[in-house]
Amino acid sequence: MSAAKYTEDNIRSLDWKEHIRLRPGMYIGKLGDGSAQDDGIYVLVKEILDNSIDEHVMGFGKTIEVKVSQQSVKIRDYGRGIPLGKVFDCVAKINTGGKYDSEAFQKSVGLNGVGTKAVNALSEYFKVQSVRDGKMKVYEFAYGEVIKEHPVELTTQRNGTLVEFRPDSEIFKNYHFIPDFLESQMWNYAYLNAGLTINFNGEKIHSPNGLLDLLNRKTDAEAIRYPIMHFRGADIEIAMTHASQYGEEYYSFVNGQHTTQGGTHLAAFRESVVKTLRDFYKKDFDAADIRASIVAAVSVRIQEPVFESQTKTKLGSQNVGPNGPTIRTFINDFVKKELDDYLHKNKDTAELLLKRIQQSEKERKEIAGIKKLANQRAKKANLHNKKLRDCRVHYQDVKKEQRFNSTLFITEGDSASGSITKARDVETQAVFSLRGKPLNSFGLTKKVVYENEEFNLLQHALDIENGLENLRYNRVVIATDADVDGMHIRLLLMTFFLQFFPDLVRNGHVYVLETPLFRVRNKKETIYCYDEEAKQEALNKLGRQAEITRFKGLGEISPSEFESFIGEDMHLRPLVLQEKTSIKKLLGYFMGKNTPQRQQFIINNLRIEKDYLETETA
Repeated sequence: MSAAKYTEDNIRSLDWKEHIRLRPGMYIGKLGDGSAQDDGIYVLVKEILDNSIDEHVMGFGKTIEVKVSQQSVKIRDYGRGIPLGKVFDCVAKINTGGKYDSEAFQKSVGLNGVGTKAVNALSEYFKVQSVRDGKMKVYEFAYGEVIKEHPVELTTQRNGTLVEFRPDSEIFKNYHFIPDFLESQMWNYAYLNAGLTINFNGEKIHSPNGLLDLLNRKTDAEAIRYPIMHFRGADIEIAMTHASQYGEEYYSFVNGQHTTQGGTHLAAFRESVVKTLRDFYKKDFDAADIRASIVAAVSVRIQEPVFESQTKTKLGSQNVGPNGPTIRTFINDFVKKELDDYLHKNKDTAELLLKRIQQSEKERKEIAGIKKLANQRAKKANLHNKKLRDCRVHYQDVKKEQRFNSTLFITEGDSASGSITKARDVETQAVFSLRGKPLNSFGLTKKVVYENEEFNLLQHALDIENGLENLRYNRVVIATDADVDGMHIRLLLMTFFLQFFPDLVRNGHVYVLETPLFRVRNKKETIYCYDEEAKQEALNKLGRQAEITRFKGLGEISPSEFESFIGEDMHLRPLVLQEKTSIKKLLGYFMGKNTPQRQQFIINNLRIEKDYLETETA
């Protein structure tokens, strides 16, 4: 084979727009269609909002207006407005912005002058408008290129900046914004910025009590074991309590950025809570018992933060500033003083907290023997051959981020499992096969996870026994038949995750696979339809004589057809917990003793049965 040529002609220099559009993942992380809360379209919204928030932090503008439709975004703040002569530079010249000047933006989240430019380059339409002291400047762009520059004109509008954009539908295929994800994002901004009001699609979002409001909103009041403790200091705020759920639940922030993967500040907090409580109770409790069932929010503001990626989901900084102490020392000192003082002054809370730790210690010891036997059984079950068809990425010598970019399909029955296994991308997609219906775990203790073979093997396949730090798959997809039995299995799996691993759901890892209900085809074309409306549209296009096939089970779909259903255009519905959702009440409704109501819910929400009944009775 002839050697490939390597000459001057092979060397290219890309301008800023070309590079962003060629490598969007470097700037906004995952592309996605909006079904995951960390998909890039939400990062685009965040990049614009961060600039408005930074204005508020600097003392300019108490209100931000946000309007988001299915596919477009409009954000208006009332800060100082971009200097009119630099409007173009701030949205269309890479590495340009006011945040290199530490006097203008102290402790900002956006430091690299990249975010707004990435939004511009990745939008099929982008408009920026700046108002300063009675004058207004407007630019309009398409794919990062100017399509119209408006002259400076006089205006009576208030100072501030308006940005409108519509993400590029070629890059973000079949995208749509999910309101619940955006609402959660807006509330986080409000919790972290006292005095800020965000008007989001007509809803007023405001938080007078910061992280205390966050925990009150995120945690079921009936599950809290003692009153939420709330501490505020210079550049640090903490709220914490213990509840009745399994696992640890944290919300961590740096300079207003939600660090979903934690980092040095969260590690320091977890360490300092253990040390402080051991010292206060004068007992060397196991760290896992102290942190079991903890619910906490931590926010810090530091100078020139270093994140592990452009999407800023994990803090890497070691110090709070160029001349400041380490983050570990800063947080340890604050927690030791505030938490210790609080417990000394609030004896009832101290006693309730001690009981929660002792209960966790007792539960851990009770299942220790069962846990050991269960782990031995999991090894003997030859999990990776019989139950789990794993993906290759987990066996290759690649970075953890690449291994984490994988999907696990959980399905029931040999036919469905076989079809998905043959159709999947063996590099990044794995399949876990259930044997029959899972146990209804509602109201049971975690002991059942080790006693029940299916649950134990699933837990090991995901590697979530000790939390999400070792989670092997970014997406856990429940793939069941579109019938009554399939819906029941889906609910049983949701119950398992919500009961014992709620953070897996809260962090946006659990999805439901939607497969076509109908196949409509003639001799020239085949159309797959996900609902009755789409089926009627297909019939109108292909003619009433077209052949219609109704898929009642995953096993009826051939592997060759399945390839497109679990590929790039895969239809996934995320399992989303509303801000005020009580898991206990939710599971009580679906999996408790109200069998008639649950049966009616299943019937009302079962697409295939509804479609069938409507068709037959028409």
